[in-house]
Amino acid sequence: MHIAQVAPLYESVPPKTYGGTERVVSYLTEELVRQGHDVTLFASGDSETAATLVPACPRSLRLDEEAVDHMAPHVLMLEEVYRHADAFDVIHFHIDYLHYPVSRRQDTPQVTTLHGRLDLPALGPLYQEFHDMPVVSISDAQRVPLNGADWQATVYHGLPTDLYQFRPESEGYFAFLGRISPEKRVDRAIEIAKTVKVPLKIAAKVDPVDRKYFANEIESMLEHPLVEYLGEIHEAEKGEFLGNAAALLFPIDWPEPFGLVMIEALACGTPVVAYRHGSVPEVLADKRAGFIVSEFDEAVQAARTVDHLDRRACRDYFEERFQVARMAHDYLNVYEQLVLTPMQTVS
Repeated sequence: MHIAQVAPLYESVPPKTYGGTERVVSYLTEELVRQGHDVTLFASGDSETAATLVPACPRSLRLDEEAVDHMAPHVLMLEEVYRHADAFDVIHFHIDYLHYPVSRRQDTPQVTTLHGRLDLPALGPLYQEFHDMPVVSISDAQRVPLNGADWQATVYHGLPTDLYQFRPESEGYFAFLGRISPEKRVDRAIEIAKTVKVPLKIAAKVDPVDRKYFANEIESMLEHPLVEYLGEIHEAEKGEFLGNAAALLFPIDWPEPFGLVMIEALACGTPVVAYRHGSVPEVLADKRAGFIVSEFDEAVQAARTVDHLDRRACRDYFEERFQVARMAHDYLNVYEQLVLTPMQTVS
């Protein structure tokens, strides 16, 4: 198939540091190329891919201090996508709803994977209007607020099997990886580690919107002797960071759409202690790949007993459910169905 992948421009594909959506776009793109498909990737110019790269801006917007207007490069990218739309069998968007007014007036089959939370009030009216846009969820839990959307499938994320090395032994610390923000609850992770008396290593970025929260509520907590704050780490460091941990702490307090870091940890053989929100019960096998908890005392008990879990079983669970080849297969099924039954355009 001739497939276009349209990525957000905030991070490169793959990202150099933090970035879930762009990382998934990269894994999917490279696997489709590996399987023999003709793939064109619309992304930032510092992206790296075996596909045909069409750069929409010189470098990822988050790390470009000269990029003040982040919308303009996305609009220019859409113009480039639709200038060449007839060359593709299907266009796969990963940029939320930005393209909807144009896509519903074009003939080329297209689909959008929604990577974020969908329980925001403004999205209800938007999807009432654009109910004809084919969309894919990354968990069944994610789609609940938008039952009226044109859901084509749920496609769980997948990783290359050789991306992370299985590590049968840990170095006895807990890990927290991602963003420091109110919904990610690094404060819970710190309190769990302090209660269990196990060191906690935190590898996380702080977005501008969360800097006040970090300064007021989190920064002083990092001074505890059991806590080591590493800041934002690079992709090459993640395997060692996650693989040497006794467990990944994932004490979220929001409707997590997927939680890529959970399967990254499992790929290393590292079990996960996660709060029961959003996608967690779909992604994590309780008492096999980790523990799903509902409150703090449960989390503490899980953290105390997580060493009893079989790390090989965690890796096996990852291989059974979250390989990139399975993800690509699921998306190809979606593409083929769209090509067979294209949507009606609006004049």
